[in-house]
Amino acid sequence: MEVFYATLLCLFVSFIFLSLNLLFYKTKPTGSGTLPPGKTGWPMIGESLEFLSSGWKGHPEKFIFDRMAKYSSMVFKTHLLGEQAAVFCGASGNKFLFSNENKLVQAWWPSSVDKIFPSSTQTSSKEEAIKMRKMLPNFLKAEALHRYVGIMDHIARRHFADGWENKEEVVVFPLAKNYTFWLACRLFVSIEDPQQVNKFAEPFNLLASGLISIPIDLPGTPFNKGIKASNYIRKELVSIIKQRKVDLTEGKASPTQDILSHMLLTSDENGKFMHELDIADKILGLLIGGHDTASSACTFIVKYLAELPEIYEGVYKEQMEIAKSKAPGELLNWDDLQNMKYSWSVACEVLRLAPPLQGAFREAIADFAYNGFYIPKGWKLYWSANSTHKNPEFFPEPKKFDPSRFEGSGPAPYTFVPFGGGPRMCPGKEYARLEILVFMHHLVKRFKWDKIIPDEKIVVDPMPMPAKGLPVRLYPHTA
Repeated sequence: MEVFYATLLCLFVSFIFLSLNLLFYKTKPTGSGTLPPGKTGWPMIGESLEFLSSGWKGHPEKFIFDRMAKYSSMVFKTHLLGEQAAVFCGASGNKFLFSNENKLVQAWWPSSVDKIFPSSTQTSSKEEAIKMRKMLPNFLKAEALHRYVGIMDHIARRHFADGWENKEEVVVFPLAKNYTFWLACRLFVSIEDPQQVNKFAEPFNLLASGLISIPIDLPGTPFNKGIKASNYIRKELVSIIKQRKVDLTEGKASPTQDILSHMLLTSDENGKFMHELDIADKILGLLIGGHDTASSACTFIVKYLAELPEIYEGVYKEQMEIAKSKAPGELLNWDDLQNMKYSWSVACEVLRLAPPLQGAFREAIADFAYNGFYIPKGWKLYWSANSTHKNPEFFPEPKKFDPSRFEGSGPAPYTFVPFGGGPRMCPGKEYARLEILVFMHHLVKRFKWDKIIPDEKIVVDPMPMPAKGLPVRLYPHTA
């Protein structure tokens, strides 16, 4: 039955790509030069099905490594998501794309994203993302991050008390999503009440599903549900923004309590303040980006610690030393997290083996040459974390779980890229580090656990996740 369903899905996806290409078919490049080696796959649909299905089967690196071996370990051409594309491989490919951001390449994602993230200012999602990246450093600078540790610890205590304690079995992935979403709600818009958080959670799940669905806007489709969920959330956020304005005026809210206050009180280079809908757009994007990738990382940390008892013991020892140094009720602080060196090495090895961000697209904004090949303007360019993360050239015995890879100076530049790189490196990288370490601390000091499904399948769509959500059996520590 599963195979039958997958076949039907593939045929349906093929039909959609065929239809879209007939509508938006792009002619071949008119410039001169030798294109990278490779193939463009089936007429119209290209190699999209192979690209997507390798992730559905849990091995997204197979698409990349098969073509690296057949065509070139540096760059190869293909046809993905209705676009002529080149895949840049290895550390040199990552370095080239990350170093030429806004010079030869720029960010790209499908226009369907603008339907789910419509901008009130009539600018594209890409332009809005550029504005956001200019604003975020103020919210994520060191002194702000220091304040967040105690808040994260407070939320984590409540999360584990509500969702984990006094339970024999739990399903990890939904709980990890709840934890990271709760943190994002608290730190971005000061929503802390679990009922209010849950009110947003389901629409956000629909929105996230819509982002990775086939872009057919018909009633009942995931894409349509995603658009409706986005509109609902924006409406709710505008109400929160209006109330915050009043609270700031009356002194009931602090200018520094969260990113919402920061946005309301910060003007651009022309002295203009953002409109309410504009702020709602940006908060919406932050809430999505602020929890999805970290929830995947937390889930896989649970998976690997269940499979590797010697690694668990190392993390447990480190975390218990920190726990024993705290007075009853005392919250974690910045220095505590700086002492979680082994735990972070373990988390990094998890991010290497199961990167939440599998890769990303860029667009060539000029003709250029790379490694002796011609890359035409307008082509889409893809970089893959797995082309280095699981490559023995950069990580010997790449399938082996070895946190020592991250000791000392760590991996070579441009080889470990779970957060991207260059100007577009995830601005929330340090924020993610904090929430992951706080999660690990509270997890291991409370429990050991076993996987209920020993060989649970992993799917990548577009982030890696256990097919059944990773159910585990908990064994609370008695001492």
